Amino acid sequence: MSAARGPGSDDRALTVTDLTVEFETEDLVANAVQDVSFHVDRGETLAIVGESGSGKSVTARALMGLVGAPGRVTSGSIRLGDEELVGRPAREMRAIRGSRIAMVFQDSLSALNPVFTIGQQLGETLRVHRGLSRRAARAKAIELLERVRIPDPERRVDQYPHEFSGGMRQRAMIAMSIALEPEVLVADEPTTALDVTVQAQIMALLADLQRERRMALVLITHDLGVVAQRADRVAVMYAGRIVEQGTTRELFRAPAHGYTRALLEAIPRPDASSGRMVAIPGTAPGLSGRTTGCAFAPRCAFAVDACREGLVTTTVTEGHVTACREWERVVA
Repeated sequence: MSAARGPGSDDRALTVTDLTVEFETEDLVANAVQDVSFHVDRGETLAIVGESGSGKSVTARALMGLVGAPGRVTSGSIRLGDEELVGRPAREMRAIRGSRIAMVFQDSLSALNPVFTIGQQLGETLRVHRGLSRRAARAKAIELLERVRIPDPERRVDQYPHEFSGGMRQRAMIAMSIALEPEVLVADEPTTALDVTVQAQIMALLADLQRERRMALVLITHDLGVVAQRADRVAVMYAGRIVEQGTTRELFRAPAHGYTRALLEAIPRPDASSGRMVAIPGTAPGLSGRTTGCAFAPRCAFAVDACREGLVTTTVTEGHVTACREWERVVA
């Protein structure tokens, strides 16, 4: 589903068009991501939201050229500025990855190497991509740790990942991702397993860094509270497809897809009269259980027979598109 290209079209940092990622095993060929299209401008935050298994993290890895076997990008385009990334040789992608597009991974403890200090891991990036000496790389590493507000960076730079708290490891990951001043930062669940206070600090840090560098941010998350506070636009994913896109304000005010509305209704509300949480009925389809129609139809309160027969794309307002046939009933 393609989003409308608005006034910022000449300022695109990243444009994804009809991206499909396939995983092939002995038993099946599954499209984990299918015909996904979106864009993000310089200085803008696009949030990609959806349940676990919706294809968010696979999309993020595809942007970085990190989809490993048995997965592969089978079709579509990923343009970083004016440069096409799909089909680029691995050597060229290694040069682009980090310097022009970087990623903050979901699990900082797994992403960091436990046998090297934080300073060594930061320094390696700077030496390989910028040709700095070890001394210069260490000095820059200290500067980066200070920039992401890690206290006592001169001492912390020589510590190992297990000596950092979860929040500090996440800050160190962010320091590595911005070390080469990328144009686009992909943050995959950057606040997972962190307490609410640290979550707020991490998101505020990303916002500050984004303003400083006019960096585009693709935020992969399931936390709609973070989305409401930090995102300019939202792309909602379900079963490997984007089912709705629009500005954060409009999607929260008038969701135009049954899945988006169900997600918003499932947000816990302390003032709810019943005192009970609302849940989306049923479960998301597996990779082998996806159909040609709307994958959410079996769980949707607004579904009609035609929903199971094929897909549609409808423009609700400028920049707000939905893959829902019954969107007028959803909005009403």
